[in-house]
Amino acid sequence: MSNADIVRSHYAASDRGDLEGMLAPLAENVRWTEAAGFPYAGTYVGPQAVAENVFARIQQDWDGFTLTIDEVVDGGDVVVGLGTYAGTNRTTGRAFTARVAHVWRLADGRVMEFEQVTDTELVNAATRQF
Repeated sequence: MSNADIVRSHYAASDRGDLEGMLAPLAENVRWTEAAGFPYAGTYVGPQAVAENVFARIQQDWDGFTLTIDEVVDGGDVVVGLGTYAGTNRTTGRAFTARVAHVWRLADGRVMEFEQVTDTELVNAATRQF
C-alpha cells in the first residue's frame, strides 16, 4: 500500500464515521497540527490526543460536519489532501464552507506528522455569537 493509499484509507474511514479506522495509520507519536486560528488549534501528540482534541470536539460542536477530498497528491513520503470542509455550528446555527489542504508526512507506512491549512476565519465566523 502506497503512502497516498494510506491517506486515502484515513479519508475513507472518516467518510464512514469509523474513528478506529481514522486513527489506525497514525504512529504512536504522531504530531497532528490544527491551523492557528482554527477552533481546535494546536499540535497534539499521539492518536488518543488527536481523537480527544480534534475528532471528538468536531462531533460535539458541529452538525453535518463533512470533509470532501477532491484530490490526493502523492509526493512519496509527503502526501497532500485537497478538499472542502462544511458544517453547521450547533450553538449558533450558522453554516460554513472552507477549502482545506492537509499535509501528511509518513515513514514506514505510518503517519508521523499532519498539518492542516484552511481559512480559519470562515470557520470562526460560523462559531461567533453576536
